[in-house]
Amino acid sequence: MRLRTLFASLAATVAGGAAFAQDLEIIGQPKPGLMGWQPAATELARDIHWLDSMILVIITAITLFVVALLAICILRYNEKANPDPARFTHNTPIEVAWTVLPIVILVFIGAFSLPVLFKQQEIPEADLVIKATGYQWYWGYEYPEEGIDFESYMIGSDAGNQLTPEVSAQLAEAGYTDQQFLLATDTAIVIPTGKTVVVQATGADVIHSWTIPAFGVKQDAVPGRLAQLWFKVDEGMEGIYFGQCSELCGLSHAYMPITVKAVTQAEYDAWVSETQSAGVWVEPGSVRLASGE
Repeated sequence: MRLRTLFASLAATVAGGAAFAQDLEIIGQPKPGLMGWQPAATELARDIHWLDSMILVIITAITLFVVALLAICILRYNEKANPDPARFTHNTPIEVAWTVLPIVILVFIGAFSLPVLFKQQEIPEADLVIKATGYQWYWGYEYPEEGIDFESYMIGSDAGNQLTPEVSAQLAEAGYTDQQFLLATDTAIVIPTGKTVVVQATGADVIHSWTIPAFGVKQDAVPGRLAQLWFKVDEGMEGIYFGQCSELCGLSHAYMPITVKAVTQAEYDAWVSETQSAGVWVEPGSVRLASGE
């Protein structure tokens, strides 16, 4: 397969990409020892965070209620405290209550969760379309309207997925630190903030999954099918966001990360212009596009 690297891979990834990495704040990345969500950069992510918090309140209340009932039964109706137990077998009000109340709770949750789901699945008109193709084990990207396409490998994939001094040097040259090992890629998607981006996901061999937690998006990339997801990064949330393939796809599944750089519209236009003007065709295997190569 031929690899087209418009200066997105050489200038915008080695030169411009390194500059982006140094100038942009790394916002969407996992942090050791922490739990919870990454900062929400889109409306979709904020909806998911709110829904999660709301459901957490409900399930916490249910858990406390059930624990209280268990404690009452254990303390009040054990053999020592209640040596002469009742002999009845039915209690209609209780049976009606434990049937109706769960229905009411589920309807309440559905009334809020379904609109969130529908918002994700109803694809709006796109300001920018990107096609993401999953391979074993890297991602290929196309900007069909801009005529840009390139492939994205994890920095360090050439070193057996090990953090060696050479890989540390590559990360540093691209503007990252060792903390971004297993997250940073040699090329990155560049998108403008405040614009609706539609990603068309598919797989070239097995099922992959394109995921950016901070955007609140996840879509399986199935061979022979073209699925879609969308997001709009808030203006003022310019930065670097990481994701991972989230569908078990083989031996190196853990080593096909995703890097998205959200920039202003002016910076995006400059990147596209520079990339288009310096586009070249590169024979497969002649360059891996890691920083410094």
